[in-house]
Amino acid sequence: MPSLAVVQNIYFCTRRLTSGSLWLSQAAQWPVIQRAGKKHWTDLPVLNEDDLNEQFVRGSGPGGQATNKTSNCVVLKHTPTGVVVKCHQTRSLELNRRRAREIMREKLDIVYKGEDSELLKSQEESKAKKQEKRRKVNDNLEKKRLLREMLSDDDKRGDSSG
Repeated sequence: MPSLAVVQNIYFCTRRLTSGSLWLSQAAQWPVIQRAGKKHWTDLPVLNEDDLNEQFVRGSGPGGQATNKTSNCVVLKHTPTGVVVKCHQTRSLELNRRRAREIMREKLDIVYKGEDSELLKSQEESKAKKQEKRRKVNDNLEKKRLLREMLSDDDKRGDSSG
């Protein structure tokens, strides 16, 4: 089991692709740490850095000179499956690299497991919860509308009889 300092170093260090033995020892421990952070995504596939083709390109969208002059958009391609991920969420190259790998793991989970993917199941659950909540809101609105109609009918009857 790696020490806490090694775990923190692996998680927070700048992960550069080198051929040094230090990188290889850390890379072997990386999947354990990756799974420790997200408890509900324990079954996501482990990324092998040898299977990834990484490029840094200029991003697009708002940002002006900061976007047009820096190549901090990360494009990852998983060569065995051909899945491509493009991430330009922040100005930081390292954060974009980390986030691109998270997205790649999620996409590979969907590719490998299909309908049995935990991510798809959680998305379907959240969609079902949202639909149920929306149905309850619509039911309440309908009840309020009917109550208003009943009250207005009672007011009309009371005005005509008095």
